[in-house]
Amino acid sequence: MKILMTSDWYSPAVNGVVTSVKNLKKELERRGHEVRVLTLSQTRRSWEQDGVTYLGSVAAGLIYPGARLRTALAGKWVRELVAWGPDVVHSQCEFSTFFLARRIAQELGIPLVHTYHTVYEDYTHYFSPSVHFGKKAAAVFTRWAASHTDCLIAPTGKVRMLLQSYGVEKPVFVVPSGIDLRPFQSEADPLRSAVLRSSLDIPQDRTVLVCVGRLAEEKNIEELLRFRANLGPGRYTLLLVGDGPHRRELEETAAGLGLTAPDAIFAGMVPADQVADWYRLGDLFVSASTSETQGLTYAEALAAGVPVLCRADPCLAGVVREGENGWQYRDEADFRKKLDAFLAAPHHRDRLSRQARQSAEEFSARLFGERAEAIYLDRIERCAARRIPA
Repeated sequence: MKILMTSDWYSPAVNGVVTSVKNLKKELERRGHEVRVLTLSQTRRSWEQDGVTYLGSVAAGLIYPGARLRTALAGKWVRELVAWGPDVVHSQCEFSTFFLARRIAQELGIPLVHTYHTVYEDYTHYFSPSVHFGKKAAAVFTRWAASHTDCLIAPTGKVRMLLQSYGVEKPVFVVPSGIDLRPFQSEADPLRSAVLRSSLDIPQDRTVLVCVGRLAEEKNIEELLRFRANLGPGRYTLLLVGDGPHRRELEETAAGLGLTAPDAIFAGMVPADQVADWYRLGDLFVSASTSETQGLTYAEALAAGVPVLCRADPCLAGVVREGENGWQYRDEADFRKKLDAFLAAPHHRDRLSRQARQSAEEFSARLFGERAEAIYLDRIERCAARRIPA
């Protein structure tokens, strides 16, 4: 097949959408398909390189940190993609590139498949002073976008239920976003881990609670900082790997709680090819977020053999298996109870790590590609059947 993927986010941006798009593109190409990407550039200039069309855009950070809006005329680039003749369009964002995805699909009479990555009602603090109005607006906008697609892909059952509650009538398929498991499944280099740990001045007797991801308000990292402060000095290091718009506020919160290194460490951004090493510095992966549509960081941590301790959330159904590859907590007392259970059974660490790796197989790029391919073929067949006169 010829598959056109559209996304407002792509390299060099780093987030879950970009990871999902790049992994799916790579796997579909491995399966023999031809894939092109239509996205926004980080400047006002438009160009095409290696099958990726970048359209000029401007920053729209007032809407959402890092967001961009298309400014360049797209006619020339759209004509080139129409001439290429994709069999299916798979859109990944609901804004600038979604309108072009819809236009191309309509012009060619081909299906438009759309992945719903973002639960906008969890992001109302970026675009609405009223949480109630923001949630209503998110539902209306989502119904409108869905109505222009042939079907939707939801990363989890949680997202499918949300879409159905909004009144979305198009078919919704649950397909977990896949990751390339290989970098996380390779054996840890003890020397590399020792050097990293030493560079952060983490004492050898510390239990490391690692959190990897964007430092954004909706990630609820303040809760982790508060829990860490209440554990008292020593024994634990909360290692925050990543950067984002909320970092300064989080550092101020940590200071106000009396948290300094090595009790809490802000490591900042790390090179993508080294992320697995940073996961492995953790004895437990921790997260307090309930805004995830799937949470690829959970899957990455499990693939690296790191058990998880995360705030309970429907998106984790079937992912976090209580006592097998980690735990979900409901409040601070529950967090402490499960952390104590982990620490009280050091002889079970190898089993937890092994089961964490096994459970990550559900998120392999191979399965991701197979499932997406099956949906494309089904939609293409249905679209063709509609064109055949009775």
